[in-house]
This record gives sequence, structure tokens and C-alpha cells, in this order.
Amino acid sequence: MEVRWLDDFIALAKARHFSRAADERNVTQPTLSRRIKLLEEEMGVTLIDRNTLPLSLTPAGEVFLAGAEQMSRIARETKSRCNEIREQQDSRLHFATTQTLYLSFYNAWVQPFCQEQGLELELNLKSTAWVGADFVNALTQGETDLALCYWHPSIEFMQALDDERFEFLTVADEVLVPISALDDNGEPLYRLPGSPREPLPYIGYHESAFARPVIQQFIQQQLEPPQLVTMNENAHAVSVKAMVKEGFGLGWVPRRLIDDSLRYGQLGLAGGDRWQIPLQVRLYRRRHDHNANLEALWALLHERFDAAPRSAI
Repeated sequence: MEVRWLDDFIALAKARHFSRAADERNVTQPTLSRRIKLLEEEMGVTLIDRNTLPLSLTPAGEVFLAGAEQMSRIARETKSRCNEIREQQDSRLHFATTQTLYLSFYNAWVQPFCQEQGLELELNLKSTAWVGADFVNALTQGETDLALCYWHPSIEFMQALDDERFEFLTVADEVLVPISALDDNGEPLYRLPGSPREPLPYIGYHESAFARPVIQQFIQQQLEPPQLVTMNENAHAVSVKAMVKEGFGLGWVPRRLIDDSLRYGQLGLAGGDRWQIPLQVRLYRRRHDHNANLEALWALLHERFDAAPRSAI
């Protein structure tokens, strides 16, 4: 039994005439007659007395009419509520970012900015466990509307977003800094560059991490490369920071992640400015995604970043 058959029956019960009811329902008279017959077969009773002029309802038809009106109303209300939910879901923006950028950017900048503009942003917390290529795949497959990621020309998997399907805003400049735990005198346990005879223990990154190719290229370009022995590899800078803090070695992490630790003497820099590696924080989206809220947010972000220096974030 289909809902439209119920509406056909209700129209016929009101019009008491097949032709007029068919016109109201915008179907042919044979089609309407066939649907009413199917209803009667489904219910196992005659609903319409076709021997009267105008047509009349049988006693079973009167009972069925009350139920049909109720079921039709429930179906319309349910469909309306479902459409409202769909519209809400369609208007919601899905946001993905790395664990490090979630900690240093989302609560401090992204969420307050969207709330200020009255835009609803749904953070995919699972993305904080993603590795680099996962963000590219999520954008490509439409699993997220926005992705906030690190960028550097040495990160090969990010090059997939360098085509006309995507666009980005550079929202901040960042720098990877080498850090070390402190000794009893408050001095770094490990200092770059180390020596061949005494290489420094190094806490590095998995191949899938954003920072891995950036640090590798930087080291290869040094006239006096650091002498390191890898002790551990991680996917996220938060894990590198934790291992370094426990004294297992030195490692490079984004400056914003360890500003408080440096300020309060919990960690120290393992080298000067020459050992710092610049990179960018970029916000990506699909160029032809015409979600109205996304277009509005993107326009506001363009205005903000064109008017203010990135370092101000």
C-alpha cells in the first residue's frame, strides 16, 4: 500500500466522482480507478459503492477514510520533519583537522569565529587521529567540507590538492622548532648538531605524518647536518612532545604546541634559529562545493585574512 493511494481515496471520498478526483490528483481516471481497486484488494473489502450517484462510501469505506486521513497526515508530518533534519544536515559544515591544529587552533580561533558569525560547524573528532593523506582523501571524496592542515612544498601527498578542484587560504605561518627536556640546571639535555661520535637521540615521525618529509628535506639541505639516531617514530606532534618531555631525545614540533612549555620551563630549545623550519597552516575546501553556509564562511575568511597579517592569529 502506497501513501499516494490513500490520498487518492481521500480525494475520491470528497469529490464523490472518479473524473473530478482524478483531475484533482493530476492522474488519469483509469489510473485512479486502478489504485482504488488495489486498495480494496489490499483491505479485502469494498470501499466505494459504485452503484450510487454521486458515489458513496461503504461502511468499511467510512472507517477506512478516517484511518486514511490519519495515516496521510502522519506521513506528511513525518516527511516534513525528515526534510527539516536533512536541511539542517545539508547546511552544517563538516570540519577536519590534525590533532596538533585542533589543540592549537580549533578552540582558540575556529570555533569562536564560526559562533561569532552564526555558522554551525561540526568537527569530525576522528580526524584528529588521521594521518596526512587521510585529509586529502576526505576532501576528494566529499567526507569533509573544510580541512585545516600543515603545508610545505616537500609534503608530496598535499600536492594532490594543487589542482582546480580545490582552493585554500593560508591562515597562519608556523615553524617547527627542535625541543629537548631540561637537566637539573634548567638547560636542554640535548643540543644540535651533535657529533658523529655522540649522535643525539631523535624522536621522529612516521612516513605518513606531515612533518616527516619537511624535517627530512631540511636535514638534507644542511651544510653541517645534525648527527641523530632515531629512537622512536610517531604520527603526531603531541606524541613527539610527550616523548621529548620524558627525556628520550630531541624532536621538532610546531612552536604553538610548546609555547606554554617553554614559557614555564618545562622544555627548552635544542638549537637556535638556524634549526627552525618554516611551514604554513592552510585551510582547504572543494572549489565547486556550493553549500550556502560554506560560501558565506569562505567569503568572511577571505576578508579576514586579506585584512590582517597571518601572524596575528
